[in-house]
Amino acid sequence: MKKILALILALAMVFCLAACGGSSDDGGSSSSGTSSGTSSSEEESSTGSESEGEDEGGDASEATEGGDVDYSNLNVGIFWYSFSDTFLSTVRASLNDLLDEAGITYTDYDGNGSQTTQNESITTALTNGCNLLLVNLVESGSEDAAQSIIEEAASYGVNVIFYNRTIEADGNEGALLNAYDNVGFLGTDAPEAGHIQGQMIGEYLVANYDSLDLNGDGVISYAMMKGQEGNAEAIYRTQYGVEDANAVLVEAGYPELEYFDSSNTALYQVDANGAWSSSAATEFMQTNLSQYSEANGNMIELVICNNDDMAAGVVTALQAAGYNNGEGTTTIPVFGVDATDTAKELIANGYMTGTVSQSNTGYAYGLKFMIDQLASGATPTEAAAALAEDTSDYTFTLAEDIACKVYMAYSSYTGE
Repeated sequence: MKKILALILALAMVFCLAACGGSSDDGGSSSSGTSSGTSSSEEESSTGSESEGEDEGGDASEATEGGDVDYSNLNVGIFWYSFSDTFLSTVRASLNDLLDEAGITYTDYDGNGSQTTQNESITTALTNGCNLLLVNLVESGSEDAAQSIIEEAASYGVNVIFYNRTIEADGNEGALLNAYDNVGFLGTDAPEAGHIQGQMIGEYLVANYDSLDLNGDGVISYAMMKGQEGNAEAIYRTQYGVEDANAVLVEAGYPELEYFDSSNTALYQVDANGAWSSSAATEFMQTNLSQYSEANGNMIELVICNNDDMAAGVVTALQAAGYNNGEGTTTIPVFGVDATDTAKELIANGYMTGTVSQSNTGYAYGLKFMIDQLASGATPTEAAAALAEDTSDYTFTLAEDIACKVYMAYSSYTGE
């Protein structure tokens, strides 16, 4: 009897060990692939890498860049003010490529131009375990919106890197970025684009003045397309695109630019939807040309735009009116900002004159660099300092008196 009981006990132990081993094989691995969201309120549950791939390639913690950054516990939420923005769509594509290559789990969220939608997406992401936020704020310059996001993230112990669109009111820089430990910023120095654009415009006008003065009155008549009210980038581009051009003209002995519509005291036309859109610029320019023309002796002789989408919209209207078509037609100089592929093609064909470049791949590189720093245990301030010291193909500098804010340099582009 004792022998039978011993045999039964031995068999039970064998079955127990087999069962434990089977449990480990079935549930011991987890996905470390990427998750890419496609809407403002929904998150895809699919992943870019299956568990079988991990078994072949090693443990999830080994999915690192250079083998020294552990991404296994990283879950990044990337919040865009609008998927429809042409320039930012190229940044998103470049950043997604870098994150996919590194095996980082992330989700893209479309704010669709609504701060409320973006706020709801952030709450959802944090609730679902997101532990790093990259935020392209919908309401540029809204300290209330930014502060709410920062404090909500802090309640989860999560860092926030804002990018591209300012989070503080003009003249109040550092109010938030210097007040919280869990926040950083990657963007551009707002006035710089306006200064570069203005210098480029001024130099072009001086070199071609007589041929551009279609009205023969000795003064260049201009139109200005502003992207959005209250946006620091739009404000400074609108201001310095004209002021710096005027400085170059005056120094060369020419009169300052003259806005084409004397009844418009704002001296610009703005996209009422704040979308910086080509369609808004096309509509404005079509209306302008119905009244201001060579036949009436008051033709618009220069168009300055806050971005390349608006510049492309202006070109569309000019071409419909018989300008900027090449083949010997008169070309009205049009300048933009962003150096999008569309703008580069228009410049190459002679339909557009110049633009100011902010690198989409540079933005992606900078954000990925900061992600790596944060994943390695750095604070946002330390990540910003490291990026400013980086010796890549892009130029990054720290903002004065704001240790967690990094600027990426602009440059002029005329296709030459």
